[in-house]
Amino acid sequence: MTFEQQDAEATGTARAETDAATGAGAGAAPGDAMGIALVAHDGCKAEMVAWAGEHREILGRHRLYATGTTGGLVAEATELPVKRFRSGPLGGDQQVGARIAEGDVDLLVFFWDALTAQPHEPDVRALLRLAVLANVPVACNRATADLVITSPQLGGGHREHVDSRLAGRVAS
Repeated sequence: MTFEQQDAEATGTARAETDAATGAGAGAAPGDAMGIALVAHDGCKAEMVAWAGEHREILGRHRLYATGTTGGLVAEATELPVKRFRSGPLGGDQQVGARIAEGDVDLLVFFWDALTAQPHEPDVRALLRLAVLANVPVACNRATADLVITSPQLGGGHREHVDSRLAGRVAS
């Protein structure tokens, strides 16, 4: 078995385990459930919760991942299952980045505070770098997030051009 085949098998297993553990993707057609990561800096968490509440029905058809506090707030407000990672500054951004590299995240909704310096800026840049390399759409504000989440291409597996520098990544 090649490295790529082993990676694909491991990614599929991890995705199935996440789906089973969270109940995510229950309303989606097979193959249409996407991994959606939700990240919000402190000054943007209320906006993220409001946005998630507005798009609860759509989000409920997909696997949701989030950094610690954001995930807890979204799960509480929407009653949707969310796979929570650590707080962003404590490694959560890196955990989301790892899921992008593994092919589990198909959309990153990252409401970041453009007016406040972040102590974990290198982690934020690394997360965004991985999203670019993996050709994962990134929505950094509510207007973009609204456009992406309501797109007819959502869940259709249209992400074909993955940067070859992201070795071993399996396109979802």
